[in-house]
Amino acid sequence: MHTYFSNLYKYKDLLFELVRKDIKLKYRNSFLGLLWSILNPLMFMIVLTVIFSQLFSTTIEHFAVYVLTGRLIYVCFSETTNFAMQSIFANAPLIKKVYVPKYFFPLSKVCSSFANSLLSMISIIPVMLFSDLHFTWVNLMIVFPLFYLFLFCIGIGLILSTIYVFFRDLQHIYSLALVIVMYASAIFYPVDIIPDKIMPFIQLNPIFLIVEMVRESLIYNTTSALDTHLFCIGYAGLLIVIGLVTFYKKQDKFIFYL
Repeated sequence: MHTYFSNLYKYKDLLFELVRKDIKLKYRNSFLGLLWSILNPLMFMIVLTVIFSQLFSTTIEHFAVYVLTGRLIYVCFSETTNFAMQSIFANAPLIKKVYVPKYFFPLSKVCSSFANSLLSMISIIPVMLFSDLHFTWVNLMIVFPLFYLFLFCIGIGLILSTIYVFFRDLQHIYSLALVIVMYASAIFYPVDIIPDKIMPFIQLNPIFLIVEMVRESLIYNTTSALDTHLFCIGYAGLLIVIGLVTFYKKQDKFIFYL
């Protein structure tokens, strides 16, 4: 574990360059560029609002913001972990030629993808204004669930990137898992329709907790309970430890499977 932190400091400039390169590649030769990161979630929110507003708009306050927040958090998690999963395999030529701390690749993908996702979250502001939601200091509490989401992505990204080197079919299994996560995150339906008997299992879905915390800050103008914060910190910490240990034990064998 000490090696991870010492390499992080020693090669921090390299990590920064990897993140910067990923961000530049995403928008290279793109006509809309950064603007598309804002327009895309807005367009998707409009589609979902039109489809589901007749079903749930009477039971969900500020439905457009409700849908948009859920969608943004899910897409951030989905894209970030998917990019991290394939990061080792995608950088195989570099790994074979020079020494680079291998965990830098999933970590850089998490950082760059998360930065792009934060940009897309600007789209929440006009939707809140249109929905006549008032901005208060409580809205700033959104930084906590976003930080927890970042930690979740690091932990899961390390685990996925390790397994993917040895088991390429993981991408198909994970695609199915993400569909389950999406429908278990109450993105477009009210939380109160979830039966009490399955709610404990739903709450094990980290995205469900993050989405609820974001909505509490932006829509309901309330702060999340302390036990929710502690649970997220503990959950994220556990995933990161599992990810680091798994990655450390398997990284020397990567070269034989790339």
